[in-house]
Amino acid sequence: MQTSPFLCGVFDDSCKQKGEKAKMDNSKSDKTSEKLPPPPPPAVPPKCVPEKATASQRVPMTRRGFGSRGQSISLLTNHFKVTVSKTDGHFYHYSVSIKYEDDSIVDAKGIGRKILDQVYETYKTELASKRFAYDGEKSLFTVGPLPQNKLEFTVILADAGVGNGSPGPDGSPGESDRKRSRKQAHSKTYKVAINFAARIPMQAIANALRGQDSENFQEAVRVLDIMLRQNAAQKGCLLVRQSFFHNEPRNFVDLGGGVVGCRGFHSSFRATQGGLSLNMDVSTTMIVKPGPVIDFLMMNQKVDNPGRIDWAKAKRMLKNLRIKATNTNMEYKISGLSDLRCKEQLFSLKQGRGGSIEAQELNVTVYDYFVHHRNIQLKYSGDYPCINTGKPKRPVYIPIELCSLVSLQRYTKALSSLQRASLVEKSRQKPPERMNALKQALSSSDYAADPLLVASGISISTDFTRIQGRILAAPKLRVGNGQDFVPRSGRWNFNQKRLIEPVKLERWAVVSFSARCDMKKLCDDMIRCGQMKGIFINPPFEVLQERKEFRNNPAPIRVDKMFEMIKSRLPGTPQFILCILSERKNSDVYGPWKRRNLSEFGIVTQCIAPSRVNDQYLTNVLLKINAKEKQLGGLNSLLTIEHSPSIPLVSQVPTLIVGMDVSHGSPGRSDVPSVAAVVSSRQWPLISRYRAAVRTQSPKLEMIDSLFKKVSDEEDQGIFREALRDFYRSSRGRKPDQIIIFRDGVSESQFNQVLNIELEQIIESCKFLDEKWSPKFMVVVAQKNHHTKFFQANSPDNVPPGTVIDNGICSPRTNDFYMCAHAGMIGTTRPTHYHVLFDEIGFSADEMQELVHSLSYVYQRSTTAISIVAPICYAHLAAAQMSQFIKFDELSERSPSHHSGSGSTSSGGISVPALPVLHENITNTISRTKVPPIDGETAGVECNKCMSAERRVAEECRQQRPVWVSTAPMGRFVPTRYIRHVHTRCRAEHMLPNHITQQAVEQSRLPR
Repeated sequence: MQTSPFLCGVFDDSCKQKGEKAKMDNSKSDKTSEKLPPPPPPAVPPKCVPEKATASQRVPMTRRGFGSRGQSISLLTNHFKVTVSKTDGHFYHYSVSIKYEDDSIVDAKGIGRKILDQVYETYKTELASKRFAYDGEKSLFTVGPLPQNKLEFTVILADAGVGNGSPGPDGSPGESDRKRSRKQAHSKTYKVAINFAARIPMQAIANALRGQDSENFQEAVRVLDIMLRQNAAQKGCLLVRQSFFHNEPRNFVDLGGGVVGCRGFHSSFRATQGGLSLNMDVSTTMIVKPGPVIDFLMMNQKVDNPGRIDWAKAKRMLKNLRIKATNTNMEYKISGLSDLRCKEQLFSLKQGRGGSIEAQELNVTVYDYFVHHRNIQLKYSGDYPCINTGKPKRPVYIPIELCSLVSLQRYTKALSSLQRASLVEKSRQKPPERMNALKQALSSSDYAADPLLVASGISISTDFTRIQGRILAAPKLRVGNGQDFVPRSGRWNFNQKRLIEPVKLERWAVVSFSARCDMKKLCDDMIRCGQMKGIFINPPFEVLQERKEFRNNPAPIRVDKMFEMIKSRLPGTPQFILCILSERKNSDVYGPWKRRNLSEFGIVTQCIAPSRVNDQYLTNVLLKINAKEKQLGGLNSLLTIEHSPSIPLVSQVPTLIVGMDVSHGSPGRSDVPSVAAVVSSRQWPLISRYRAAVRTQSPKLEMIDSLFKKVSDEEDQGIFREALRDFYRSSRGRKPDQIIIFRDGVSESQFNQVLNIELEQIIESCKFLDEKWSPKFMVVVAQKNHHTKFFQANSPDNVPPGTVIDNGICSPRTNDFYMCAHAGMIGTTRPTHYHVLFDEIGFSADEMQELVHSLSYVYQRSTTAISIVAPICYAHLAAAQMSQFIKFDELSERSPSHHSGSGSTSSGGISVPALPVLHENITNTISRTKVPPIDGETAGVECNKCMSAERRVAEECRQQRPVWVSTAPMGRFVPTRYIRHVHTRCRAEHMLPNHITQQAVEQSRLPR
């Protein structure tokens, strides 16, 4: 018997009695006679309102077991054991409200800590000397209660723009009264209200460590984390979430452009299988280089003379930064720049001669005021704008040479490629260096003397936690000529090896935007190296060098001129173009070049910027070219167990493996749409071939909202339907019975959204194609942005590749593990943290870990094991590359959507621009995979509606369409007759080309 989808509300006693009486009557009637009609349903009172049942929410699964495969290894980790000796007390949560004298609300960020510090120093008696942890905004926590549930205070604090407002030393009671009431110049009065909000039991921590559900655990750990922040704030550190940074020059590394990398430390409490631990790690943030403002602007804009500064750009860069005026030693926040030069900018100056003479207002330039009234000599400020630290209606101008940027101000703009490379290089730390830095940070923090942690019964060990890991054996790889080998130390090469499925480059060309490359020698070496790897490469049609007169033009114009040369000098559309750039990291030609090729001409390209060409370099380039599988059809290597096939639980049942990622705009750019990418496996039982599709969505939206997009009862334009169709096409007409989803870029707080928003869309997409089709699902989240590191207990080297950890520091409740699949060659190895959220397939711990390890060896662009599974790496690559070369501000409303990336609308109704339309040569390349004919019919594409390969020929269509046939000389478009195929299952019609030869059918681009 099915349960009704509607549930009644709360019944009163009379309703229950009537229901029970009705049940008794039903029972009696059943016994007396079976021929009687069924009794009427129970009477429902008129006030009873039915409520629709809500679907049950999916939650992350618990651990099913531990792995056992692999060689054991002793490890240390940067988790420090925490002992909790007090579990019978409570944390008290209070809400904080800060207002000005006129009751207007104060934005507590930045100044809130100074005000609360002043409250404690001034009203220590009223607070019973009880210390508190303040989060910097609206919450305050104590160990035990304050004297009253509601407290109100008034404090006087020096203006935030004048000094640091630090209170002086305690004085006599009279001095305390003066601090409460006496208002000095350049000061403000604040009203602070502290109200009781909640009580959090400390017992919740102990319950969670035993694996018991506890609603208050996260709140209790949050209180402990806020205590750590309070400890760092009192030492004058810059706080960035759970990281803190000291103002010490030895922690600074210059990145160029007026940006400095500041090394600090991350600290947070974590619940683990071994109990509560403090996770501490080295952290880095970017700050503005302190010093004279004019020097910063010259470095930031890369000019050698202040006269060449772009002041409009400087105004945007300086806004909201803090400066110190050298003439007064006071701090101010920059609100803008003056409209005129210092020698021209006027302001009203009041002057009076004393006595009964009224003050007069004079219009004085800022330059004259400082030089003649303040007797301050200005060397160069007269010709440049002034710094404005006032408000729009009441500006306050300071000559720029009197202003210096203060230290520890975050730089939130996007770093350039060179700055990122410099940051990575200068932030590297070998394992022993990182361990020593963590020991020093833990010692300097002196948590043992922190009054709040002591009152909470928290004591932190100073020793690294010792755990046991396992080293999984590297999977065997297969390359050309049936050769199998086992990678060593997570690395291999193609010396004396051939690619397993090499491509043929028959029609290709070379273009160069660089004047430093010997292109003839490069082509000859590339052809020779390709032959060694099994790649057949014809000599290029043409080698095109950019003309000298075009090199100083903007990048889009340079690209346009190059394509004019291509059209005039090439006999036909090339299969592939090798593009040589002058710069590897920050070439401005890359974006326009890629965009034109993909969206307008449909030509596969590979960009390189060779500084030193040798066989190893050319081999790596050829691996990338051959790996452009969707366009050229090659494959470099695969797992031997794929070829067998013998992958547990994957080779036996048609299995689709999916990688999903979202790329967001640079920090501070909230107007740039995010790009969602979904990568899916193809040609089951292989797990080395993948295809990608991308979509735009609302800025900063992490959950993918276009996996299922029903536009009518018969049409789904979601991105996941493309993955299902391609799997069916490429896997000889099989639907996946198992779908394994790897998701990147989400935090633990978003796990439920992945299960109940994204997975739900995927299920709906499957049901939309076939209501009876119910594949099994598995969802795994991969995290790289965490702070857990591992060190060998008896060696200074990084942990070996294949190291897996699923005990000790892992979650006491959920199913997670750490994997170091790659070899850490530089710095300290960063493991990937995998969370198995959902598993209907039934993987054991060993099977799951082996699959993840194997998927780290199938990334076709590399000859090393990578740090994360290949589907996620491909998804990240697809999303990031689309974000790089597409400039969304150039997109217009005329840009229609296409199957690889369409526009969307945000939840607020704001239209999100679509990606540019890709050329059909790019979008239709996947359709080249031949579906096996049924009943001897002509090969073609499957039904777009029902994905069925069942079809019959209805009649020949008179219509002719141009189709590219590569078997013709140089390739050309030829008119082709089409046959209309009608699916007997859904009656959908498809126009398929009626080519004479089977080869022409396979190599033509089939229309949708």
